Amino acid sequence: MPNQHVPAPRHGELMLVATPIGNLSDLSPRACETLAGADLIACEDTRTTRTLLAAHGIATRTVALHAHNERAASDKLLEALLAGSRIALVSDAGTPAVSDPGALLVAAAHAAGVRVSTVPGPNAAIAAYAASGFLADRFLFAGFLPAAAAARRKVLAELDAGCPLILYEAPHRVLAAVEDLIAAYGTEREIVFARELTKKFEEVSRMRLADGPAWLAAHAHRQQGEFVLVLGPRPPVAPQEDTESERVLGILLAELPVSAAARAAARITGASKNALYARALALAEKSDEA
Repeated sequence: MPNQHVPAPRHGELMLVATPIGNLSDLSPRACETLAGADLIACEDTRTTRTLLAAHGIATRTVALHAHNERAASDKLLEALLAGSRIALVSDAGTPAVSDPGALLVAAAHAAGVRVSTVPGPNAAIAAYAASGFLADRFLFAGFLPAAAAARRKVLAELDAGCPLILYEAPHRVLAAVEDLIAAYGTEREIVFARELTKKFEEVSRMRLADGPAWLAAHAHRQQGEFVLVLGPRPPVAPQEDTESERVLGILLAELPVSAAARAAARITGASKNALYARALALAEKSDEA
C-alpha cells in the first residue's frame, strides 16, 4: 500500500484568564465561557478557584500550578497542550503571570509553538493607578518588594524614575515599606493606599508620604487586607528648594564621595537622588578642572 499522509497533531491552546480581585461578580461573561469550555484550569490554589467556579456554575477540572511546583506542573501542562488540550491559566486574583506564577508555562507554550491567548479583566495595579488621580504619561510597576528590610531599601534606591511607582505589599509589612519609601524619596511625594479593592471594606486614600505612617496606625484594620501602594510622581523642585539642595550637596561633597553625597543630600532635602547625583558629578568635574 502506498504511504498515507498522517496529519501532524494539532496543538491545543493556553488561555490566560483574568479573575476577580475580590468581588466574584467581576468575572466577565467571556471569562465564564472560556473557563467552562476549557479542558483543564491551571490555578494557584484549587480551593480558591473552585469557590469562584462554583459561584458561576462551572465544573471544569482544576490542577494546581503555584510557586512551589511551577516547573514540574508547567512541564506536564505543556505535554497536555501539545496533545491538543485547551487549558485556562488563572491566578487566585487578577491577571495571571503578573506577580503570580504562570510565566514559565506561557514562555514554554510560546517556545513550543502553542497558541497563547488572553481574556483580559481585573488587575489590582491598574485599578489602583486609575483611582490614584496622578497625572503622568507613564508609570513603573514593581510588584512585591523584598521581605527583608535591607534588600527592600536597596531595591527602592534603584527604582526612583520620577514617575508614579506601583507596588504590592503584604499587610504585616506595609508600615515598614512606607517608612522605607520616606527614607528613599523624602516626605513630600504623595502616596495612595488602595486597600481591599472591590471588597466590602475597600479603601482608597491619598496623602503625603509623611502622613502615611500615622494614617496606617490610626486604625487597626488599616494594616489588614490586600494592599496596592501608588507612589506619586516626583514633585517639581521650586527654585529655592533647588538652591538649598545644591548648598547641602556642596557641603557634603567636601567630605564624601559623589554617590554618598548625593544619597545623603536626597535624604536631607527630599530632592531626587538621581538629579543630585548628576549635579554632584558636574560639581566634581568643575572642581577637578580648577
